[in-house]
Amino acid sequence: MFEIFVKYLTDKIILSNKEIHLIESVCNSKKLVKKQFLLQEGDVFRYNAFVCSGLLKTFSVAENGSQHIINFASENYWAGDRESIINGTVSRFNIDAIEPTELILIEKTDFDEICLEIPQLSQLVSQIIQKSLIVSQSRILANLSFTAEEKYESFLEKYPHIVNRIPQHMIASYIGITPETLARLRRKRVMK
Repeated sequence: MFEIFVKYLTDKIILSNKEIHLIESVCNSKKLVKKQFLLQEGDVFRYNAFVCSGLLKTFSVAENGSQHIINFASENYWAGDRESIINGTVSRFNIDAIEPTELILIEKTDFDEICLEIPQLSQLVSQIIQKSLIVSQSRILANLSFTAEEKYESFLEKYPHIVNRIPQHMIASYIGITPETLARLRRKRVMK
């Protein structure tokens, strides 16, 4: 698994062998089976989690038991609860595996240390956080102003690599529509 993580990093930044060994020394591998939790609401998230293979979803559960999906993380994506890891507070979210998933986990204190020792890693993290903020802002705007059809089309455009790996009711939850509306949109799309 570590080789996948190193390839991801070295595709983005230049690392010496010494730096790669330093990163490896703080990495832990974790495998999740389908529906296994990486994080449960009420726990404090203490890791930076990188997805080597598989697919995760981040979600909250409403009082009526319905899920509100916040995020999906597939290969070469990071997963976690930024608020919980940064502030050391309990999480309001759950993260579980939609399919068997392999992860690299780095404890927050170790991650902070290697970012101090490897400035280009710190810069990469900053770029990732900035990109994540832009994606979040775009998603908020879409949820406030797009029609159901526009939300679905946007999802298909942005996530073609995972759309067939996610159950339809989860896509509906993510884009903020009912499964019935999504079914209608999909039928309409097929008819075109």
